[in-house]
Amino acid sequence: MSHDSKRVNVRILDKEYQVACRADEKEALLTAAQELDQRMRQVRNAGPSAMGMDRIAVMVALNLCHELQQERKKSSQGQVADDVLERLAAKLDRALSP
Repeated sequence: MSHDSKRVNVRILDKEYQVACRADEKEALLTAAQELDQRMRQVRNAGPSAMGMDRIAVMVALNLCHELQQERKKSSQGQVADDVLERLAAKLDRALSP
């Protein structure tokens, strides 16, 4: 752990974890841990009562990965659209130039 890192306690599904992070990332870590806790509680409450912590974690991880893929897809589609618009603008500039 570097000199600007410290250990932060987070609570997820009533279990305490110590996580090393930089001081300037503490708030983001706490927010992420809170969101993870909420998501894991939702999965736990929606599933069978005997669902174990590892299965809950895997289900949440799959959901998060799916959301990330969707965002990446949107982002790449947006980039493609931006590229097309830039090419069209350049063609228009050339066509309208004397």
